[in-house]
Amino acid sequence: MNNIKIGITGLPSAGKTNTLIQVIKMLEEEGHKVGGMITEPILDDKKRSGLYVIDWMTKQKGVLAATDIQSKFMVGKYGIDLDVLQDIGVQALVNACENADIIVIDEVGKIEVESEKFRDAVKEALKTEKPMLLTLHKKSRNPLLQDIRRRDDVRILEVTPINRNLLPYKIMKLLKGELL
Repeated sequence: MNNIKIGITGLPSAGKTNTLIQVIKMLEEEGHKVGGMITEPILDDKKRSGLYVIDWMTKQKGVLAATDIQSKFMVGKYGIDLDVLQDIGVQALVNACENADIIVIDEVGKIEVESEKFRDAVKEALKTEKPMLLTLHKKSRNPLLQDIRRRDDVRILEVTPINRNLLPYKIMKLLKGELL
């Protein structure tokens, strides 16, 4: 594995998280230890009513955003629980930096960048000599996202309906240094 950092971007519902999870499963099948945080939609009657944050290594899970959370941090119709992001998400990144072969962050987006501790944890993870996979909000102009996009060691790939089935295989080849 080389120390490449890959940013997966795309429009909402393009399949960023699904692509990431497919790659994680392929990495784990090869015996690599993956750590970090992923998000998962909370579905009520097939409608998204919020977002879980999950520590991939420990499987600890909490409600990060939901329509019924009262918070001074709102993204669209969701109230954000920054304590959950910090207790689970930030801790997952700290653990991954220490104990994982590959670090995953899903997603560096509008919700997550509201937390200074999260931003700091992402910056620390980027400093590690470990491969990283991040999903990035496509349109955000947040300084952290802009910094990630500008880095020389980050390769940005966009998920589209056309490439979403092949992209996980391309990412695996990039991680192994087979594609430049």
